[in-house]
Amino acid sequence: MSDILIASVPIHGHVTPLLAAAAGLVERGHRVRFLTGARFASLVEETGSSFVALPAEADYDDRRLDEVIKDRPRGIAGLRFDVRQIFLAPAPAQYRALLSQLAEPTTAVLVDPTFFGAFLLTGHPAHARPPVIYGGLTPLPLASPHVPPFGLGLQPMGGPLRRLDTTRNRALRFLVERVVFRPVQREVDALYRSVHARPANAFLLNWLSTVDAIVQFSVPAFEYPQPGAAVPTYFSGPLTRPTTAAVAADLPDWWDDLRTTTPVVHVTQGTIANSDLTALIRPTLDGLAGEDVLVVVTTGHRPVEELGPVPDNARVARFLPYDLLLPLVDVMVTNGGYGGVHYALAHGVPLVAAGVTEDKPEVCARVAWSGAGVNLRTGRPRARPVRRAVLEVLGSSSHRAAATVIAGQIARSRGVDELVAVIEDLDERRARAGRA
Repeated sequence: MSDILIASVPIHGHVTPLLAAAAGLVERGHRVRFLTGARFASLVEETGSSFVALPAEADYDDRRLDEVIKDRPRGIAGLRFDVRQIFLAPAPAQYRALLSQLAEPTTAVLVDPTFFGAFLLTGHPAHARPPVIYGGLTPLPLASPHVPPFGLGLQPMGGPLRRLDTTRNRALRFLVERVVFRPVQREVDALYRSVHARPANAFLLNWLSTVDAIVQFSVPAFEYPQPGAAVPTYFSGPLTRPTTAAVAADLPDWWDDLRTTTPVVHVTQGTIANSDLTALIRPTLDGLAGEDVLVVVTTGHRPVEELGPVPDNARVARFLPYDLLLPLVDVMVTNGGYGGVHYALAHGVPLVAAGVTEDKPEVCARVAWSGAGVNLRTGRPRARPVRRAVLEVLGSSSHRAAATVIAGQIARSRGVDELVAVIEDLDERRARAGRA
């Protein structure tokens, strides 16, 4: 039996995939401690894991970030502000919390991508700490000459432009690291020096280059290839999988309308970025009004009345079980949440993606790169581009074929068993090194 410490920032979209990891590890007989925000205590305990509260300096309510982070500037300054305030500022308290937990026997530490306190932990020699595993619940941001810098929403070049790819990527990386984030990296170096008496050994947003292994919660067909990656990288597939256990309780009375030969289009803004339903849901409704499709809207638990009048070819619910809905869907319109996109792809559903915040530009770029859908390259599309993209996906077999390839890889991936195998391999290597 292994003793695993999971650590996550208190953000719903980061905690949720790691809850699936925790539940799977506990089911397989491992002991799990889960370090995160206080509001997730009951959810952690439901997995059978032991809840460990983050220190107050590292805890916050992500539902009220606008209140916590006031006077946020715009543009590049706003991006630097976010990294400083949301992710870098809590790092010292996160690090101290990790050290406190490592007083107990620990086989491995599994961390979310923005738990930067783990960057301070990996600065210790490998023999003096447990292996640190990066849980890939966002698109893979590992720096490489083969991919553009993370966050720009750019795809690797192909075809005759491939030879220019490395040059472009290096130039962009210089701009991001030495210009855009240079002031933040100075702060990172100062913090790192206060712990390790030397500057940081990686750029802040590439801190995952210092971990012992990456377990990416995706499949190779949805991720940019990185030959010779700096860190051993394993693909587990998404940890939350489609199930046949969903029941038809509380389905809306219009549910049988979905059993039709008319194409079904599902549109959602998820459960987090849904305070303004005019961003994506309304233009989808307006763009497809009068088309020979059935539009199914989920408001992410927002009151359906917030949508106002809807076209005759639309059906609306606060929530629908995806295990029942997605097998009936022909195309999904999404704002690019990593989990929701993978859930659709697990069912072989092609996508129209529109997202520009957090990691969504990278998710949407991979939707287009993989061939599984269309990237609208905006978070607030107009009705006409949505209509055009949906009709393109419905009218072309290539997007469905690409989504089906990804669905096959997801079905064959090992999920939590892959994570367990990585933990056991790292533990065995550490034991061999200790005996040498």
